[in-house]
Amino acid sequence: MRIVILGSGRGSNAEAILQVQQAGKLGRGRVVQIFSDRPDAGILALGPRFGLPADFLDPSPFKTKLDGEGEQHYIAAITACKPDLIVLAGFMRVLKLPFVSRFEGKIINLHPSLLPSFPGLDAIGQAFRRGVKITGCTVHYVTLDVDGGPIIDQEPVRIEDDDTVESLAEKVHAAEHALLPSVIARLSEKPL
Repeated sequence: MRIVILGSGRGSNAEAILQVQQAGKLGRGRVVQIFSDRPDAGILALGPRFGLPADFLDPSPFKTKLDGEGEQHYIAAITACKPDLIVLAGFMRVLKLPFVSRFEGKIINLHPSLLPSFPGLDAIGQAFRRGVKITGCTVHYVTLDVDGGPIIDQEPVRIEDDDTVESLAEKVHAAEHALLPSVIARLSEKPL
């Protein structure tokens, strides 16, 4: 299974995937490319560390979605990688119809809540402020319904009375770092 990772930030989830791959525990999956929509994103530094191509792709002209010329640029670059799976690991752009339809059934996203609760931005903060006792993370297939695609798996995280938003974020991120590579390994064992 050829995997392309898209990310916008520091790349901690991508790093977790690559560490599991390096340990030989990513099933039949193999990351072949990392792309970021930010030229200064930490995720790009993972390429040289793990011997992979990691490139900035200009997403212009929009700030929060992948659309128009930028979207076509992404579609062409990802298609050239011949991916079996596209992993959104902190990719902070809404995907539109041309992209989603081109890679239908091959895009998964990691979201820091137990969907359908707390979709969208600041999911950890939303859960904390709401006062729920259990939150977590979800891996789901990407559809045009933002954070609304079919759920593949989830990992719960308990919110303790002494948690802060920061300590909760640490616990959710730890759960993400275990869940996402596990899901990828399982998906890699299924027929493509």
